[in-house]
Amino acid sequence: MCAMTNIRINASTRYDVSVGSGASEQAADFIRTALPRVNKVAVVTDSNVDVLHSSAVVSRLADAGLAPVKFAFPAGEKSKNLATYASLIDFLAENRLDRTDIVLALGGGVTGDMAGFAAATYKRGIDFIQMPTTLLAMVDSSVGGKTAVDIAAGKNLVGAFHQPRAVFCDLRFLDTLPDGWRMDGMGEVLKYAVLRDQSLFGKLESAPLAPIGESEIAACIGMKRDIVEADEKESGMRKLLNLGHTFAHAIEKLSGFGISHGRAVATGIAMASRAAAKRGALSGEDCVRIESLVSAMGYDVHVKFAATEIADAMMDDKKVEGESIDLVIPHGIGHCAVCRMPLAEVGKVVADAV
Repeated sequence: MCAMTNIRINASTRYDVSVGSGASEQAADFIRTALPRVNKVAVVTDSNVDVLHSSAVVSRLADAGLAPVKFAFPAGEKSKNLATYASLIDFLAENRLDRTDIVLALGGGVTGDMAGFAAATYKRGIDFIQMPTTLLAMVDSSVGGKTAVDIAAGKNLVGAFHQPRAVFCDLRFLDTLPDGWRMDGMGEVLKYAVLRDQSLFGKLESAPLAPIGESEIAACIGMKRDIVEADEKESGMRKLLNLGHTFAHAIEKLSGFGISHGRAVATGIAMASRAAAKRGALSGEDCVRIESLVSAMGYDVHVKFAATEIADAMMDDKKVEGESIDLVIPHGIGHCAVCRMPLAEVGKVVADAV
């Protein structure tokens, strides 16, 4: 087996993120050695990934003497809801998983969020493993312990912090991704570049459409590790990871989730940059560089929705606290800050951003 990049996450649960071709093949041995009490493994996946990868994963688990059971749901953000979550909880109960068993999330961010939330709440919490199959999930959502489902009022409003026991980022899974899904992940890569990595930003500028590899993926995970270790429950520093996301969640909601998360994040970063430039927090030169890179990577720099629509949708964001909301504002490429502002100012900020 090829050498892997291993990144240790020192959160409330310590775990390793393994990055490399063939990483998924380590999961069965990890469960057998690190979690010897596990018998049943609930493999949670969506209808797209099920066809591509679940058979091999389930077979390896069975060959290791484990008892895998599989739950597949219709692919897409629209399935990340309380109804699918309830069906998954019923599935775990019907298959009699106990508190020594484990959930394995095989898929993208939707699968990881929902499987993780089910693991966090079933029998007051059982272990789970992340096996991301998309670039977005590898560089962002599979690491850090955020789990959630969406409700009508907004995205990720029902959830829990629940760290995985391990994350296996098998780069071979990326070979089966359609181009659109790759772009979705690159929106989060762009986020990390603007947030705290001028070198990565420069790489993206020089080759905005080029695929990224193990080193860039590991760099993004390393940045998230540093932030999560400093602020696991998002009381301060971890809010930086929401760069572009408050705008993005509004865009996703207004589009009926027709605009995918990563694309919305990239557009949200452009919006945050314009708002920062209008407020004097970001230089005009850096704003132009960020907008130019967003466009060169194939994302929309502007939105079709009115500023009033976006501002209204933002009021349902989980980052609203009392009469204030937190926005992440770029102060320079590689340097951002959390800005708490009154809700009464949101309309003006969005008007500056569009």
